[in-house]
Amino acid sequence: MKIIARAYTDLPEKFGVPRQSGLSEKLCGKIVFEPEFRNPEALRGIDGFSHLWLIWEFSKLPENRREWSPTVRPPRLGGNKRVGVFATRSPFRPNPIGLSSVKLEEVRNEDGLGKVLYVSGIDLVDKTPIYDIKPYLPYVDCHADATDGFAADTVDYSINVVISDELKNMLPSAKLDALISVLSQDPRPSYQNDPKRVYGMKFSGYEVRFYVDDGTLYVKEITSTE
Repeated sequence: MKIIARAYTDLPEKFGVPRQSGLSEKLCGKIVFEPEFRNPEALRGIDGFSHLWLIWEFSKLPENRREWSPTVRPPRLGGNKRVGVFATRSPFRPNPIGLSSVKLEEVRNEDGLGKVLYVSGIDLVDKTPIYDIKPYLPYVDCHADATDGFAADTVDYSINVVISDELKNMLPSAKLDALISVLSQDPRPSYQNDPKRVYGMKFSGYEVRFYVDDGTLYVKEITSTE
């Protein structure tokens, strides 16, 4: 398969990426097409759709983790319970292919890049390869009576985020909203719950350090990495 585009986001590493698309609605990104696929005719009519499907590659998997297993341990189940790989969205699968539904915010012409898609609710690492883009069709893609299986236990999960005014002022308001949206999903693995442990996450050119105590996430430090 050919890489048709790449996603550019504020998350250069896997840690901090939302566990599903749409969970962090404020997290935005842009889809830049590879030179071979910058023909504007390929996007004719796309602005009539509110949402898109992205088919992409788990490109950040280390080589020693690319072998597949019939069962995996989802972090949101505590990291101990095993379920079938095809009953999960784990990246450790026979083919490292991901599927995300994102909201199309804008189609913009940019010098040297052609038409660029700006999307929100994205859950991809920066520079993720994209293999295909398809329109989301609510009359066939939305199933109101669908069931969530074991994932239902984590549907409403979120955590309170506390950031001092001093640290808030370090980021533009749009980036701050996106960061809070990401942190509210609690990037930590579910089995890690040490209130003394400080975690570091890279976001939009910053290193964000935080800890979690008694159900609240406290941002301790934000420093520029540029």
